Amino acid sequence: MSNTNIADLKPVEVWKNFAALNAVPRPSKKEERVIAFIKEFGENLGLETTVDAVGNVLIKKPATAGMEDRETVVLQSHLDMVCQKNNDTRFDFDSQGIRMMADGDWVRAEGTTLGADNGLGVAAMMGLLESKDIPHPAIEALFTIDEETGMTGAKGLEAGVLTGKIMLNLDTEEDDEIDIGCAGGVDVTATRTFDTEPTNAPCLQVTIRGLQGGHSGMDIHKGFGNANVLLFRILYKINEQQPIQLAEIDGGSLRNAIPREAKAVFAVADAENAQKIFHEFRQELLEEFASLEKDLAIDLQPVSPADTTAALSAADSKTVILAVRGAHHGVYRMSPDVPDLVEASNNIARIELKAGQLSIGCLSRSSVESSKDDVASQLRSVFELAGMTVEFSGSYPGWKPKPTSEIVRVMTKIYEEKYGQQPAVVACHAGLECGIIGAKYPEMEMVSFGPTIRGAHSPDERAQISSVQKFWDFLQAVLANTPTK
Repeated sequence: MSNTNIADLKPVEVWKNFAALNAVPRPSKKEERVIAFIKEFGENLGLETTVDAVGNVLIKKPATAGMEDRETVVLQSHLDMVCQKNNDTRFDFDSQGIRMMADGDWVRAEGTTLGADNGLGVAAMMGLLESKDIPHPAIEALFTIDEETGMTGAKGLEAGVLTGKIMLNLDTEEDDEIDIGCAGGVDVTATRTFDTEPTNAPCLQVTIRGLQGGHSGMDIHKGFGNANVLLFRILYKINEQQPIQLAEIDGGSLRNAIPREAKAVFAVADAENAQKIFHEFRQELLEEFASLEKDLAIDLQPVSPADTTAALSAADSKTVILAVRGAHHGVYRMSPDVPDLVEASNNIARIELKAGQLSIGCLSRSSVESSKDDVASQLRSVFELAGMTVEFSGSYPGWKPKPTSEIVRVMTKIYEEKYGQQPAVVACHAGLECGIIGAKYPEMEMVSFGPTIRGAHSPDERAQISSVQKFWDFLQAVLANTPTK
């Protein structure tokens, strides 16, 4: 099924706009084309359309007849998408539109992320803005930029721009959930420059690939393999029995994606013994992850020393290995107050070593500021013991739940009446822009919801077609029943 056919799926109001949006390249921090696309969309409808200093687009639409006495509603989604692809997929996110296909009740992309996060929210907002027969109060449609790699759009949003007292964020991934809280986060980056030395010893390259990856917040508790963690478990195991010298490391990519692939080149005196250790431990790892990571591939190949850069000393290599092995990855603490909610976690997201320059990037999350600081300081302690410089950046707050707010009551009642069951009113471990926007608009009531999406932040990302119809129906019902002023 081509992108044109995707545009014909129901509800057409959402899917045709999603197909048009996905034809526009929109990597985080490279949103110029999609900003222009949304700006032109609003102007062509004759609606008041503005672009602020950081690139957020705001489109205002008056209330439909008979809805003028209702509270103005802010609809909010982000324009950028996570750009991940399979290793064997030839694709340029900077210049190409996403290639989509239908697979039963699901829409996915051909070897790349789909962009349903948060493109389906954007598409639903576009559908409402161009509608002529959907009852709704006055709408302020806020399209933010750079949510995935820093939330700089939400951070740059000025106070006083929005007048709505209710905000519907359309950026969650379970259609039976009403989200009322989320985690905050902070980037933790450790760096160090090492001296290197030539080596004439045999060199080996270990490669990890085929992992599921996934969202470093929503999927962190599922036990998926982290390619960086597995890589350093192997390096640690070999280094236990004979010293190795690290030459190059390239693991992971984006901080908010669990690493799917990683590789390292190292020198070792006895390559045959290292290979023996590797193959024994490889089998243990494959058995450990057999039920979760069915496509996991772990390989070791000899490489020519002439094809490598100079290596770290054995002592410095051990320092790096021990530091990564000592750094926490995964769930750090479960919430004592909300059942089954991850409170704090860390993702060892990106490790790079080249010509003696080492960089380790992590994303630590928590719904509680004190435990977010605790995770980050634990990482700092480990990395500073290894002589690294540690920097915290990109910190953003969590979103404190308000379960008794009027909009939560209204939406819960509508959901029960339409679907005959109670929705799950939850907080999530992902980072949403609600916390940042809420700090600037403390009186605003906020809720997040969306259609069912699986595998976000990975090439396995897919959106459920029937769920998008359910989401669209629910969104219209919520707008038709918003509180009066």
